[in-house]
Amino acid sequence: MEKRLDKLGHRLVWLTLVLAALTIGAGILRGHDVIDMIQTGVALAVAAVPEGLPVVATLSLARGMWRMNRRNAVIRRLSSVETLGATTVILTDKTGTLTQNRMTVVRYLLEGRDVDCDGDGAGKLDAAPDDPLGWAVRIGALCNNAELGDGQADGRAGDPMELALLAIAGRAGLTRAGLRKARPEIREYAFDPQTKMMATVHADGAGFLVAVKGAPEALIDHATAVLAPDGVRTLDDAARQAWKQRSSAAAREGLRVLALAMKHLDRADGAPYADLTLVGLVCLLDPLRDDVAPAIRASRAAGVRVIMLTGDHADTAATIARHAGLGDGELTVIEGRELAGIRPGGISPAMRARVLAADVFARVAPETKLTLVSIYQEAGHVVAMTGDGVNDAPALKKADIGIAMGQRGTQVAQEAAHMVLRDDKFATILSAMRQGRVIFGNIRKFVVYLMSCNVSEVLVVGVAVGAGLPMPLLPLQILFLNLVTDVFPAFALGLGRGDANVMRKPPRDPAEALMDRPRWVLTGVLGAAITLATLGAFVTALVWLELDAGPAVTVAFLTLALSQMWNVFNMRDADSGLLDNDVTRNRYVWGALALCLGLIGLALWQPALADLLGLPDPGAPGLLLSAVASLVPLALGQAWLILARPGTR
Repeated sequence: MEKRLDKLGHRLVWLTLVLAALTIGAGILRGHDVIDMIQTGVALAVAAVPEGLPVVATLSLARGMWRMNRRNAVIRRLSSVETLGATTVILTDKTGTLTQNRMTVVRYLLEGRDVDCDGDGAGKLDAAPDDPLGWAVRIGALCNNAELGDGQADGRAGDPMELALLAIAGRAGLTRAGLRKARPEIREYAFDPQTKMMATVHADGAGFLVAVKGAPEALIDHATAVLAPDGVRTLDDAARQAWKQRSSAAAREGLRVLALAMKHLDRADGAPYADLTLVGLVCLLDPLRDDVAPAIRASRAAGVRVIMLTGDHADTAATIARHAGLGDGELTVIEGRELAGIRPGGISPAMRARVLAADVFARVAPETKLTLVSIYQEAGHVVAMTGDGVNDAPALKKADIGIAMGQRGTQVAQEAAHMVLRDDKFATILSAMRQGRVIFGNIRKFVVYLMSCNVSEVLVVGVAVGAGLPMPLLPLQILFLNLVTDVFPAFALGLGRGDANVMRKPPRDPAEALMDRPRWVLTGVLGAAITLATLGAFVTALVWLELDAGPAVTVAFLTLALSQMWNVFNMRDADSGLLDNDVTRNRYVWGALALCLGLIGLALWQPALADLLGLPDPGAPGLLLSAVASLVPLALGQAWLILARPGTR
């Protein structure tokens, strides 16, 4: 938008210089005084350039930031407010954005049996120390970096999944501190997106215990045995496939599935992931946020695609996506391994088509997110992306709108983002997007308003001079109108709350100009209508009312001023109501009109100011003529909007 405003301004400068030069030349050829024409030309040049445009645009964006902040969306860059309104694709995380990020262990899948846990987190869990369930609970608590504290909200710290594993251990009478006292941690192998596993090594008598947790498909492939109630059994390929099927079945229920394993070593620095003994699978539930499904429906109505990016299993992601309302009918899911090694410039057309049609990307690595953002941008989309981790920072920075989580997001992610969600809610993105659309619409409205008013001022003088009429406006009058009737209504339009249907329309084309052809046509029509009304009133005052040149100029001045004021009501959307629309509901518009009427009345009836501006009293007939003539552009503008309404042509 900044580039478009700058481009528009440069064009207007040259157009203004040409029109001013033509007006001066025509006036001199018609016998007008040279000094008077130069003064008039300079005044027209000043009036024709909408110098208030940058100020109004900045105020409109700033007020949009303030409104978004009240809705928990903190905008870090002013220009991002406008970009939000053009967003066509949202690449969103699942955990914490679409879901509540409150995980609860609901089931353990063990050798030969399933153990269901009460989802409310209450009650005791019977887990014998040497039983597979007991080992599963202990492994989940040992291979863990969270801190449950005293159980209060302010004592909890860490990943919600790990907090859930500590909570279920507490129900079995185990604490992280007690477990680590019995088996002190020697070292940790942090979670690796490539292996999709994490391990901790603990002293255990004369040897060492390795506790491992990770993605089921990865960990099961590294396991050679499984813990059963009667001891350790060999895990063959058929058994591995059966375990993977159990994992997929749980994932299709929308559960997040984590595999748990262990091994004993003689040395602390032994290979942590070789020859593992599978203990079992733990299933966690992270419910969908209540406001997500309505928000996604609203996104679809607004023509914005929502695409899920998650590190979860494809079946888990697909189930959550269906509940959220993503996709049309059958979901298209792509797993991260299918995207390994692809680059935006080197992707095949078939794969590009698959990526652009996908609804869900599962098991996605952070570096793949950056590639996906680039692919969508190359396809012409304006991309918004959510993220919270340090590894998300490059993709957040690359996206047109990077959206960081304010509650669980890292400082690095928030610094790289354009917007921060204080409540981590997906619905907040939609609220901010609406403000972005409203702001761009407001900027377009006041550009059309300023341009149509400025064009009318140039045409009134230019046509009158070219037709051999007396000068209808004096230089000071032109400057007064430029300061009064242009600026205040334009400010008011920039502060409007927008039409109620703004999120039921598709996003604008990112390549669409600020002033497209329909708006240039509207500007010309409104400018011509104001010119017609002003010159018509001026000629009528001279010929029919037989007023002298001074009072007739006052009639022209007043007609032009009132016409420009009423022109603000022609800025409504073509598909909005005639009397009930975003302009008539804007209280700032009514305040601006009242202020303008007061200033114009002061110019007419305050003797010193009236003498300075050259506005003698035109009498009651002249005032009535101005009032009636000023309504003509309003009527013509409304008729044009009705004809331009979708479905009427």
